[in-house]
Formats: sequence, structure tokens, C-alpha cells
Amino acid sequence: MSALPAYLALELPRTHHLRWNRSQDDRWCDLDRLNLDHAHFDQVGGVYVIWYGGPNGHVVRVGQGEIRACLKAHRTDPDLEPYRHLGLIVSWAVVDGPSRDGVERYLAEAYRPLVGHPLSTDAAPITVNLVGD
Repeated sequence: MSALPAYLALELPRTHHLRWNRSQDDRWCDLDRLNLDHAHFDQVGGVYVIWYGGPNGHVVRVGQGEIRACLKAHRTDPDLEPYRHLGLIVSWAVVDGPSRDGVERYLAEAYRPLVGHPLSTDAAPITVNLVGD
């Protein structure tokens, strides 16, 4: 059997593997209890996902930027208030600046978060592993 002509081969997206952060005891982090003053967050930029768990769990927000500043801001974000009683959980991954727009777009398309601004970029999605994968 001969190989398919190159123009018929499908280009499958390559998944970039992110290391989604957890607490030191290997649990997902509570947004309101996470120690954002810890040195771990010094100069850390990337993407993050905020969600609530349980049988009806859902992603509430995805974003990107300097992780400490973003998560501190979300602690008082009125858009998250309706979900706060459900116990907001967060994870983040380091992503280089030039790739963040594409990774955030992929996460927003994959998770369809309940709140958040429309993405301000037309960057092509960059396929990554999802939280917990």
C-alpha cells in the first residue's frame, strides 16, 4: 500500500504540555486561601483557570498575566461573587509571554467560562493539556 500524498495528510494540532500547579500537599488551591505572598509567585507569568467543583462544577474564569496580581484582583472581583460560596479553586501554569494569547484562547474555547471579558486578541489557539490532564 502506498503512502497518502502529502496534501491529503491532516495536520493535527500538537499539544503543548503545561504543568498545572497544585498546593504542596498535591491538592487544588482555594482561591481565597492561597498564599499569594509566597516567593513562588515572584515574577511568575502565565495562564490560570478558576472553577468550582462538585457534580455540577464549571469553569468560572480563565485568564493570563502576572499570576500574583491577577489572582489577587480576582479575590475581590464582583463578577466572581455569585460563585464564591461554591468554593472557587484555581490552578496556574507558566507560559511565556508570546504564547499566552493563544493558550488563553484555547482554554476559553475549551472551557467556555461563565464570566470574563471577550478575548481581546485574534491569536490562533495554542493547544495545551487541560487542568488535571
